[in-house]
Amino acid sequence: MNERKAMYMNGFVGILLIVLAGGGGAFFLLQQQVLLGAVLIVIALLLATGITVIQPNQAQVILFFGQYLGTIRASGLFLTVPLAIRRTVSLRVRNFNSKKLKVNDVEGNPIEIAAVIVFKVVDSAKAIFDVDRYEQFVEIQSETAIRHVATKYPYDTFDNVEITLRGNADEVSAELSAQLQERLEVAGVNVIEARLTHLAYSTEIASAMLQRQQATAILSARQKIVEGAVSMAQMAVEQLDQNSTIELDDERKVQMVNNLMVAIISDRGTQPVLNTGTLY
Repeated sequence: MNERKAMYMNGFVGILLIVLAGGGGAFFLLQQQVLLGAVLIVIALLLATGITVIQPNQAQVILFFGQYLGTIRASGLFLTVPLAIRRTVSLRVRNFNSKKLKVNDVEGNPIEIAAVIVFKVVDSAKAIFDVDRYEQFVEIQSETAIRHVATKYPYDTFDNVEITLRGNADEVSAELSAQLQERLEVAGVNVIEARLTHLAYSTEIASAMLQRQQATAILSARQKIVEGAVSMAQMAVEQLDQNSTIELDDERKVQMVNNLMVAIISDRGTQPVLNTGTLY
């Protein structure tokens, strides 16, 4: 089912025709020409059933005894097919806020996720005839797409080598939009934007995952500190060798490197020990 333009005319011209037909019918009835007067009055009544008002950014789907005649997208007062059923479809941009869904990510961790979907109807015929209650269809398919995307990626990765729900919001939103557009094409709906509005670990594992994140952050920081300490100790030994101001044997070099490593890596302030020599 594809949308097509319906037959209609200016509503003010239609009202003029209705007035003329009704006035002519009354005139002929007064002139004792009952048949002609009755026909004109019936015509006026039939034309009156075709008067319709359409607001901006709305469309009316015209049905005539079960047959789809077309859609009126213009706004204003119109005269369309008499005795036809008219179903109004909003063409305005609308938002849909999904509920907080509890799903498992690709690693099996329970998470809570929600999204906002911005959409509009672009084909009124598909929205009315190809699906039953397209608003509810959008809602159910949106939740299905959110669950599908959430199960494809981990909530977070501690190796930073892949797409995650928390760290790659733009990529996940683009994936969600593509999934929704594919699912809602049958309903004549265009997905303008899809964005995650809520993302968190489920309450039963939130505390454990927080501890894991903190431990990972500490390990990462320690790794950087150790790398820097090794580099600084190596640079100190090389500068002493190059300047030749102080000659150190291997044992003294090891001791100096050990002291530098302890001073740099320790998370507490170190107390220096001064070597003033020996008694003998």
